[in-house]
Amino acid sequence: MKNKLNRKPKPVARKTLLASAMVAAYLFTSALMAQEATQIQLQYPQVADLFNAFDVTQAKSFEEIAAINANPATQQAQNELQMSLNKQAKMTMSQMMASAMMSHGGDMPMGMSNGPHHNLEVEARVRLMEMMRGNHSHEAAEAAFEDSSAINPHTAEVFKRGRNFEERLFVIYIDDSIEDKRAAVTEAIYDYLSDDQHSVASAPKESDYLLEHDQANGLKSAFPLLSGFLWTQQWLQLAALEAVILQGLDSQFNGGVNIALERFWNKAGTSGGMTMFPAPSELPMAPAIAPDLYSQSPEAAIILDNLNLLETVVADILAFPNAENQYELMDQAVAFFTNKASNNAESVDYLRFALRGGIYNQGGPAVGELMQSERNRAREAMNMQHTMIMSSPQ
Repeated sequence: MKNKLNRKPKPVARKTLLASAMVAAYLFTSALMAQEATQIQLQYPQVADLFNAFDVTQAKSFEEIAAINANPATQQAQNELQMSLNKQAKMTMSQMMASAMMSHGGDMPMGMSNGPHHNLEVEARVRLMEMMRGNHSHEAAEAAFEDSSAINPHTAEVFKRGRNFEERLFVIYIDDSIEDKRAAVTEAIYDYLSDDQHSVASAPKESDYLLEHDQANGLKSAFPLLSGFLWTQQWLQLAALEAVILQGLDSQFNGGVNIALERFWNKAGTSGGMTMFPAPSELPMAPAIAPDLYSQSPEAAIILDNLNLLETVVADILAFPNAENQYELMDQAVAFFTNKASNNAESVDYLRFALRGGIYNQGGPAVGELMQSERNRAREAMNMQHTMIMSSPQ
């Protein structure tokens, strides 16, 4: 008689074991994330509250944009904007600049004009600001993207996993018990990339995709107030991380997180959009806002940038007038950024793209001073002032 102990498990038993292992892994990961969230809450309660609020309000922002575009009262404005965006897509760079100069009279800063749905957009921003100022549990933040009706489940899982990675990075840099920060970051990157389907690449992606995909500039053109609102949140996520890294490098930067928080609220401004300092008019990226993170771990910085780029592309898709098959378009965008083998850019091209928008236009440094666009100063030095690239309150 054969030894029963040597028998192979039946298929049902193997499936049960696999399911049990997956549940155990999920519970362990959830417990670890909750522990990390608690650590941030203890040391930086304002940051922890805002990180939770950002997830909730970003998911809600997608729904607000979708609702405005679904409103029959906006159909004519959408049609006109669609014609304008399609026309711009066929223009050369010189034609676009000439057209913008004529539209602004040659001396009006960009960003001053209202979006096509201004009143509805202001109302949405008031609701989102109130939501952002509220208290949201870590559990609510974890479920925010999954509960959003505006994005599909695959996109939601990629966003959720990305947020957890960003939170883990923050914990690494505030945890004094972790002496080798770079090794800890490397381990976090390895864990993040272990789920290939739901992790963006750690290599930079070709910048042309953001600029030239079929719904490019949908967010900024249709919803300038909400683009500034979302990019201000992304600015703080990078700025707070940069601040804690600087504090670990040099005690003279102690208190940097408080500076970043103060600047954030100045950029966020009132519910209606009035600000003491301009909201970002360009997507914030790590080399501009968190250069020390990029210096210590280019891969971690690039992951965060790819996540923010993906979020902007998804917002473009939702904001673009009369866009159809939005879930399919989102899947295409997610596939582009999660593909680890193709569509990758050279490091120098990535840095050029990340910096050419200007540090000031991306929200300014986390801790240092920069009171006007460095791009303007460079042109003024050559007696070639170009007012179009100035930032202005959204």
